[in-house]
Amino acid sequence: MGLNRNFDEKRSWDAFAKAADDATRQAAKEVLILHYSPMIKFVVGRLNIYVGSAVDQEDLISYGIFGLIDAIDKFDHTKGAKFETYASLRIRGAVLDGIRALDWVPRTMRQKSRQLEEAYKQLEAELGREPTDKEVAVKLGIPEGQITDEIKKSSLMSLISLDDYLDQNHEKDFVASLASDEGSPEGVLAKEELKKELADAISVLTEKEQMVVALYYYEELTLKEISKVLNVSESRVSQIHSKAMLRLRTRLGKHKSLFLA
Repeated sequence: MGLNRNFDEKRSWDAFAKAADDATRQAAKEVLILHYSPMIKFVVGRLNIYVGSAVDQEDLISYGIFGLIDAIDKFDHTKGAKFETYASLRIRGAVLDGIRALDWVPRTMRQKSRQLEEAYKQLEAELGREPTDKEVAVKLGIPEGQITDEIKKSSLMSLISLDDYLDQNHEKDFVASLASDEGSPEGVLAKEELKKELADAISVLTEKEQMVVALYYYEELTLKEISKVLNVSESRVSQIHSKAMLRLRTRLGKHKSLFLA
């Protein structure tokens, strides 16, 4: 993530927390902002695979700065928690809040996303294979050239929907239920079933789609890093990822929210 390993975290946080006046506190705060600022580009770089060129990069970074500042103001370094983990969530949340506030995100996007997923699901069942963009366009009654844009918007919608889901703490109930059942035969069976569903869903992806999924979700690379590994443009990586996520969501059913982080 590019943070300075020689940075004295305890001394810097102590200086910020124990500042005697506003000027001293602001100076200490700026030291922390400067040190942790590379986190913003990392988080934005990860989210770019969903957003692509739909939002200006500088806007995303500016949202992230507000998230970092908010994290610094609210973090209690005396409790021994890792700031990077906390700050990443605050930065990510601030960026998504900024995206939600943009006028170009229509209220009908969620509905269109569902329609697109349903069209893919029905066509795959009818054809026994992945439908082409032209076939999906005919099914939806829209121009073929619009499909790529709709898939991209669907990918962004899935990211925002997942963030809403996590904000409501539903994942805690899911994790708690798994923890309580993990030792039981039913719990073991459920986890094995989920693993199989994920493996089956990923196995139908193309080789490039599987590679992008692996590099993004398992290796945790950014959009720019993946484009260098695959030697293709960032926009192409984003397109491959969007198509892969759409295909996974149509197959994972009740578990689909687990694979959109």
